[in-house]
Amino acid sequence: MRVLVIGSGGREHALAWAIHRSPGVEKLWVAPGNPGTEALGINVSIDPMDFEAIYDLCRGESIELVVVGPENPLAAGIADFLAARGISVFGPTKGGAQLEASKSTAKEFMARHDIPHARFKVFERPEDAVDYVRCAPGPWVIKADGLAYGKGVTITSDTDEAITVISGMLSGKLHGTAGRRIVIEEFLEGIEATAMALCDGNTIFALPMAKDHKRVFDGDKGPMTGGMGAYSPLPFVTPEMEKMIYRDILHKTFLGLKHDGIDYRGVIYAGLMLTKAGPKVLEYNVRFGDPEAQCVLPRLAGDFAGLLMSCAEARLESFISSNSIEARDESAVTVVMASRGYPGEYPKGLPIEGLAGTGNMFSDDVLVFQAGTGKDEKGRLVASGGRVLAVTALMPTLVEARLEVYDALSKVTFPGAHCRKDIGKRQPKI
Repeated sequence: MRVLVIGSGGREHALAWAIHRSPGVEKLWVAPGNPGTEALGINVSIDPMDFEAIYDLCRGESIELVVVGPENPLAAGIADFLAARGISVFGPTKGGAQLEASKSTAKEFMARHDIPHARFKVFERPEDAVDYVRCAPGPWVIKADGLAYGKGVTITSDTDEAITVISGMLSGKLHGTAGRRIVIEEFLEGIEATAMALCDGNTIFALPMAKDHKRVFDGDKGPMTGGMGAYSPLPFVTPEMEKMIYRDILHKTFLGLKHDGIDYRGVIYAGLMLTKAGPKVLEYNVRFGDPEAQCVLPRLAGDFAGLLMSCAEARLESFISSNSIEARDESAVTVVMASRGYPGEYPKGLPIEGLAGTGNMFSDDVLVFQAGTGKDEKGRLVASGGRVLAVTALMPTLVEARLEVYDALSKVTFPGAHCRKDIGKRQPKI
C-alpha cells in the first residue's frame, strides 16, 4: 500500500508512525511533514490546502490512500476533491466536516438527533448576545462558531468580560471570520474526556478513550491551548459508562449522520463532559485529537493502515471481523513540551538538545512525536512552533508511564522549554 499523510504536526507524526509500522505499507509520504516524519517516509513540500498539487502527487506516485490530519483541508473539501478523482481518502467530506467547522451546526445536529449536550444559543448581533448574558445566570461558555485552533473558547462569570469577548468575537477582532457568529452555552460541571470512533459510513469502531489537558499550567490554570498532554485509559470511566457513551453519543452521532445523508468516512471525535447527570458533548472534531492521537495510537495493536483504508473504502465491518485490532493493556501518558510564551508569542529557532539519532524515540516504549520543529542552516533540530514535542510512554500502569515519560522529558531541552508536571497525576471523581 502507498499512503500519503497530510499535515505537519505531532498528530501527523503519530499517524505516520502508526501507518509506517503496519504490514503491507510499501511507501509513505507526508505533506509537508516535519523533521520527525523524515525517518518514516518522504516529506513533500506541499501546502495541505493545495488540492491540485496533492492530487498530482497521488497520480504521479500511484498513492492509494490519503490520510488527512488537520481540520482546515477537511472543512475546505479535500476529501470531496480527491474522491471525485478516484483517490481513497480517510477523512470526512465537506458536509461531514461542518461538525467541527461550525459550532452552531454541531449544536443544532446534537439537538436534532437527541444527543446529550449543553443548552445553547447562537448569536450574530452583539446586542442580542449582550442582552442574553445580562439575563441568563453565568458562568457562560462563549465559543467562536468557526475554526479557531482550539483557542476560540472563553469561560467567564464576569459580565464585563463576557461583553468584551462578545464584542471582540463578533467584530472580528478576536479570531477573525471564525468569530463572526458565536455560540453561548451553559457551563457544565464534571470531568472532560475524549471519545473517538472510526466510521466508514456504515459501521463505527470505538477507539480507547483519553483525557486531554487544555490549560497551559499545572492544576488546569492559565489560558487554553491546543492541548498540553493526555493519558489513556481512564481509570475513572467504568465499563458501564463506556457503554453509555457509545450508545448515547457515538452511535447516535453515527445514526444522525446517516439520517442526514452524510457518507462519513473518518474519525468521529466527541469532546465530553462527564457530569453527574451523565456524559454530554461539548464539541465535535472531525479528525484525531492532538495530543490524543499521540497517546491513543501507541495503544493500538494491529494493521492500522489497513483499518484506515477499510474506512475509506466503506468495508470497515468486514475488515474488523477478519483482523485483530485491539487496545493494548498498557497505559499511555503523553506530555507536550512547549515553547516559552505559548499559547501567546514565542521565540523560534532555539536548538533542541537530547534527542539522539532520528529524534523519534528513546526506546520501544518511549516515543517522541515532533510537532513544532524545524532545522537551522546547519541542519540542527530547532524549536519552530508553540507545541514543539509530545513525548509518550507506554507502560504496564499509569504510575509507571508517568515516571517514564517525565524521566525522558528531563533529558530533552531547549531554552525556555515548558511542560506541565501533573499530566495523569490525580484521578478525578465524577
